[in-house]
Amino acid sequence: MPRCIIVFAFLLQSLSALSTAAADTIKIAVVETLSGPPAVIGKWWSNHVQMAVDQVNAKGGILGGRKIETVAFDTKASPQEALVAFKAVTDQEIRFVFGTTGSHVALALTDAIAKHNARHPENSVLFLNYGGLTPEMTNEKCNFWHFRFDAHADMKVDALIRQVVTQKSIAKVYLVNQDYAYGQAVRKLFRELLAQRRPDIEIVGDDLIQLQKIKDFSPYIAKIRASGADTVLTSNWGPDLILLMRASHDSGLPARYYTLNAHFTGTPTAIGEAGVGRLINVSPWHANIADGRLEQYYVEYKKQYKEEWNMLPHKNAVEMWAKAVDTTKSLDPIVVAKALEGMRYDSGTGMMWMRAEDHQLMQPQYAYMFTKLGPGVKHDIENTGFGWRTEGRTETDETVPPTTCKMERPPM
Repeated sequence: MPRCIIVFAFLLQSLSALSTAAADTIKIAVVETLSGPPAVIGKWWSNHVQMAVDQVNAKGGILGGRKIETVAFDTKASPQEALVAFKAVTDQEIRFVFGTTGSHVALALTDAIAKHNARHPENSVLFLNYGGLTPEMTNEKCNFWHFRFDAHADMKVDALIRQVVTQKSIAKVYLVNQDYAYGQAVRKLFRELLAQRRPDIEIVGDDLIQLQKIKDFSPYIAKIRASGADTVLTSNWGPDLILLMRASHDSGLPARYYTLNAHFTGTPTAIGEAGVGRLINVSPWHANIADGRLEQYYVEYKKQYKEEWNMLPHKNAVEMWAKAVDTTKSLDPIVVAKALEGMRYDSGTGMMWMRAEDHQLMQPQYAYMFTKLGPGVKHDIENTGFGWRTEGRTETDETVPPTTCKMERPPM
C-alpha cells in the first residue's frame, strides 16, 4: 500500500511539473500566408519572427524567465481565410497576433480583432502588424488594438521620392503597382509627390495589375519600352516584382527601377547582374549599413535559416512587445497596448518611437542600390555576388506623416 501511494504521488508531481512548464510558455500567434504563391514571403517572414523570439528567449525570456512560443496560422493570402485563422487563434485563447503578408489580409484581421474585442472585452486580442502597410490602417481605419511596426506606404514612398528627386538625369517615369489597397495608395502618392517636388518629371505610363495573377510581364515591359521611360517606380512585391524584373532583364530594358520591396526573398537572385547600378530600394535596414550594429544578428540568421535577414519590423514588433510585457509585468492586451503607446526604442538603427495617436512606428529609412561587392558592400545578398550599397538615409523625424486617426480607447 505505501508503495502504491509513493508511485501515485510521483505521478501527481510529474503531472504538476508538466502543467507548470506548459503554463510558463507564453504563446503568440503568427498569422501568415503559408500556402499559395505568396507563401515564399509568409514563410520567410515567419522565420524572421521566430529568430526574434529565439533571441528574446536566449536572453532569459520575459516575465522573469518565461519562454515565448510561436504558433503558426495560415491565411492562404485571403481575407476570408484570415478570419478562419483568427477564429482558431481565439479558440486557442492566444491574446497576441503577429502578422501579416498583404494589406488586404491585415485589414480583415484588424477589423475582426476590433469587433471581437468589443464583444469579448474579457478575452481581448492585440494585433502587432509588421506587414500590412496601407496608410488607412493608421488613419481612417485605425483602432486601439492595432500597432504597426513598419513604416506605412506613404512614409516609404516619401523616402523613395526623396532619393528620386536628387537624380537630375530622370526625365520620364512609368508607374507599375498592384491593384489593391496598398498598391493603390502608393500609386496615388507617387503622383502627388512627383508633382510637388519634381514637376519636370513626366509620368509616361501608369498600370495597376491584378495581385499575384500575372505570369507573363513581357507585354508590360514592351509598354515601358515604347513609352521612352528611363525609370520605373513600383511597389510590387513577391512574384509580381520578381516576374516583372525577370521580364525586364530578359528583354534588355535599360530603365532604372526604384522599388519598395526588392529586398524580399528571391528577388535579388531573380535580378542578378542586370540589376547592378539600376535597382534602388527603400526599407528600414540592409546588410551593409555603415554602423553594422545588427551585423552579427544578420550573420546568425543567415547561418541558421540559409536565407537573408533584412526585415527589421519583425524584430521591432517582437522586442517592443516583450519590453511592454516586462515593463508592465502583464499579459493583459490592454495593459500591453498602453505601454506600447509612445514607447521609444532602438532596434539597431537609431531611436524609433510609437506614436500614441495612431499606433504608427516612426523610424529611419535607407535608400540603397544593388551593386557589386567592394567598398561599402561587404555582404552579398542571397549568394549572388552582389549586395546593397547605401545611397541615402531619411531620419526618423523626417518620416513623420500627418494622421486622420480618431481613436477610441477602451476604459482601463
